[in-house]
Amino acid sequence: MTTQIDRRLEELGLTLPQAAAPVASYVPVVEAGGLLHVSGQLPFQGGAVVTGRLGEDTSLEEGQEAARACALMVVAQVKAALGGDLSRVARIVKLGVFVNSTPDFTDQPKVANGASDLMVALFGEAGRHARAAVGVAALPLGAAVEVDAIVALA
Repeated sequence: MTTQIDRRLEELGLTLPQAAAPVASYVPVVEAGGLLHVSGQLPFQGGAVVTGRLGEDTSLEEGQEAARACALMVVAQVKAALGGDLSRVARIVKLGVFVNSTPDFTDQPKVANGASDLMVALFGEAGRHARAAVGVAALPLGAAVEVDAIVALA
């Protein structure tokens, strides 16, 4: 099934990755009360996790690209959970963006824009969301960024 979101991905020259399997004891998506709760997704590029620490060995632009890769994986998880039907997405409610960063790095919101901007590009007004952008000392597998989401269903 090709949806408006699938067409928008194509227009942007983007391909959704294969939804990643969990790396620990959890499920990637839980549906409850008309909402999808998407577990934290890591940034994959070329089949590998994008690693690094903002403020140390990773630039702001690299962090934004990592956040965008996380957001693509969030969409891939949503699509898998919905049997391929992204037209059921009514709204991206909230993103949680975790940035592997040094204590003096304070541009977490700018890094998070990589994920936020993609959601708006794909879902339009329904992609505008609440958000938290948080600096953390470390992330799983040394990832530069991790993004989780809450998505409302139609």
